Amino acid sequence: MKLTPKPPSLPPPFILREPSVPPRPAVPDTSVVLRATDVWKSYDDGAITVLNGVNFEAIEGQTVALCGPSGCGKSTLLHLLGGLDEPDRGRISVNSIELNRHRSRLDLLRYQVGFVFQMHNLIPDLTLEENCLIPTVAAGISRSSALARLKHLTGRTGLSHRLNHRIQKLSGGERQRTALCRALMNHPRILLADEPTGSLDENTSATVFQLLLDIAATEGVTLVMATHDRKLAERCDRLVEMHDGRIREPHPL
Repeated sequence: MKLTPKPPSLPPPFILREPSVPPRPAVPDTSVVLRATDVWKSYDDGAITVLNGVNFEAIEGQTVALCGPSGCGKSTLLHLLGGLDEPDRGRISVNSIELNRHRSRLDLLRYQVGFVFQMHNLIPDLTLEENCLIPTVAAGISRSSALARLKHLTGRTGLSHRLNHRIQKLSGGERQRTALCRALMNHPRILLADEPTGSLDENTSATVFQLLLDIAATEGVTLVMATHDRKLAERCDRLVEMHDGRIREPHPL
């Protein structure tokens, strides 16, 4: 009897498996240009707490109004966002760069952030032109480029005829418009304004505020403004309320 040879055993079928792929790291949101994360700030060796774990974000091209009573922390938050002060705890980031970890915070802010103060903080014995050129000298911008930029901004703000006038000769509204020009001289991406209309009468206040919104839109800057005027605040993209050092946003995007 002839035996049929047993077929050779075959190896088990090979199963192609997908290689293990690690999860991709989260892509940073490049549209967020300002971020405060769990920020605390106090004064007098901790006796007066001004900010209590504030979290805040502003995206590119947005206009944001910070509202709240005096002493609630609006100005303090703006000063921290602009690098004029440092938090006790927490992180402040400008264009995804943490301020206290940047090797030259001054260089970063010189080109990224413009600041408009309530009392304008202009040098009274200098002319409008001289005041506005100061930040460009610090940034190393050529005089010809700076003068061209100043001509553009004073044309937008109706100050072209005041270039050679000393600050002490200007009206309150003209001084605040000058402060706006100075803040924008280095083409910042972010404009911080601390009660920019607080010292002005109602009509001048409305004019300066509209100018702020118009220039923010055409320059493509992010505007964060502290104000007591709720009517003005409601014309911004976002209204953020502050109370007792904390943020409450009644109308988020």
